Parts: sequence; structure tokens; C-alpha cells
Amino acid sequence: MLWGGHGKDLKTDNKMRINLRIHTGASKQKIQKIDDKHYEVWLKQRPIKNKANVELVKFLKKYFHKPILIIKGSSSRKKIIELGDNL
Repeated sequence: MLWGGHGKDLKTDNKMRINLRIHTGASKQKIQKIDDKHYEVWLKQRPIKNKANVELVKFLKKYFHKPILIIKGSSSRKKIIELGDNL
């Protein structure tokens, strides 16, 4: 399991959990799929006053075309997000 994920990716009620590794202060936004459950994301914002998390949610919402919720790691580079229609 990459980045210390839980090994459980729930897919109930059209929701799915994904493990992320975040890089802040990048020159441009970018996402790289490692496998179906792991992604690496580059963000422009620094993790100051929650700006990187706000950018992350907006960026992933555009990428996946679904609502996004940070489940774990709101103050960490390693995050678990949930995406689905009923968030």
C-alpha cells in the first residue's frame, strides 16, 4: 500500500476513497494517477491558512466531476479523500 493508506477503499453509495500525496508550491497544477486508488497531486498554493486544501478540492472536483471530501490528512501531505454523488 502506498503512502500508508488503510487498505480499505469503500465503494458504497456511489462513494469511493482515494489516497493522495500532495506537493505544494508547484509552478502549475498537475495530477498523476499511480493506480486506481493512489494519485499524486501538485498544487500552486502553499499550505498556509488552508489555501492548498481549498485549491485541492476545487482541482479534484474538476478532474473527477464529482463532489470531494477530505476524510483524513487535512494538515498532512498524505490525504484520503472521498468522492461521490451524495456527499
